[in-house]
Amino acid sequence: MNASLSLVQILTWVIAGAATLGVILRPWNLPEALWAVLGAVLLLVFGLLPAEAALTGIAKGTDVYLFLTGMMLLAEVARQEGLFDWLAAIAARSAKGSAHRLFFFIYVVGAFVTAFLSNDATAVVLTPAVAAAVKTAKAEEPLPYLLICAFIANAASFVLPISNPANLVIYGNHMPPLMAWLTHYGLASCLSIAATFAVLRWTQSKNLKQKIATDVSLPDLSRAGKIAAVGIAMTAAVLLAASAFDIQLGLPTAIAGAATAAVVLIGERKAPWQMIKDISWGVLPLVAGLFVLVEALDHTGLIHALSTFLSEQSARSAEATAWGSGIAIAFISNLMNNLSAGLIAGGAIQSAHVPDQITRAILIGVDLGPNLSVTGSLATILWLTALRREGQNVNAITFLKLGVLVMPPALLLALAGAITFR
Repeated sequence: MNASLSLVQILTWVIAGAATLGVILRPWNLPEALWAVLGAVLLLVFGLLPAEAALTGIAKGTDVYLFLTGMMLLAEVARQEGLFDWLAAIAARSAKGSAHRLFFFIYVVGAFVTAFLSNDATAVVLTPAVAAAVKTAKAEEPLPYLLICAFIANAASFVLPISNPANLVIYGNHMPPLMAWLTHYGLASCLSIAATFAVLRWTQSKNLKQKIATDVSLPDLSRAGKIAAVGIAMTAAVLLAASAFDIQLGLPTAIAGAATAAVVLIGERKAPWQMIKDISWGVLPLVAGLFVLVEALDHTGLIHALSTFLSEQSARSAEATAWGSGIAIAFISNLMNNLSAGLIAGGAIQSAHVPDQITRAILIGVDLGPNLSVTGSLATILWLTALRREGQNVNAITFLKLGVLVMPPALLLALAGAITFR
């Protein structure tokens, strides 16, 4: 029986690892979702995971699917109705010909969007707006500005509980009240945002010497565009309210996105088919596949083993365990995506009942660690998808070379802010 169990564990890990590698490397340029779904299917075909358990894993992602659907609807409405072009013109005009000033404006906006709408919203909603802004500003090198959307999406993702769906996964049903959250993560968030800005701006300093246009005309914002803007603002308010009352964020976001899209479509007398066609729905099976892979890993006893390990280590030294766990999960998140890592770590934390400083360190590692690689977080994968739609692309090696410089200082400072200096 032990040998059989060992074989099941090995095969499960091999398939899960291969599927994750496929998501990261995208062999033959096949979509990320294909590899995650293929891994889930193989687990079922080889009998390594019961069908009931796979369905349970898929069901666990319901809130995430709803959240992403709402955000993608909002983003597509805003894009089609010219809101992004209008915001782009405002940003370009405000920069007054300064590439550095435009960089700063976009970074600040990215921090606010991440904090109040989530890191996935920054990838889905802000990236097209920034692409439009740099095009309007006639920037010769748009990449520095587009990189902001990826890095700030993770760097600011623990400002508020709603800033990253992974935050909800880590805490489960034990989310701290808003004021307690700000006490725990306020300093760490400030250090993360500041350090990421400093290093990212330093690495892009050569490209920020470029000239940008000053004679930027401001287009009229249509009635439908204004409705899209109101919809996004109302969604932010709804998410804050939902967080305050400990309500899951997926359904309110989906309702807000669907309502905004419906009002615009009805008001403009448009059919929904073009909007539906233009949304990148592939992210939903990607997430579902990742949930199934994590469910399979749970069946191998991984979460129980991690829970036991955390309990033993925290009994020896809670602070040392916090530092070690935060750093370890930050790098592990890049090997298996932080959504998967967060699901595993969240289960282990909730079973082990570890001291709060360990939970804080693990959450920061899950949220911020993915700034190392392009597939570390769902937000960065969404950012890559948005880039491709804009005719841009960043390969894994280019991002990794930058991430090696940007992520570690921010991670260490954020951990210090949450563990040592709190």
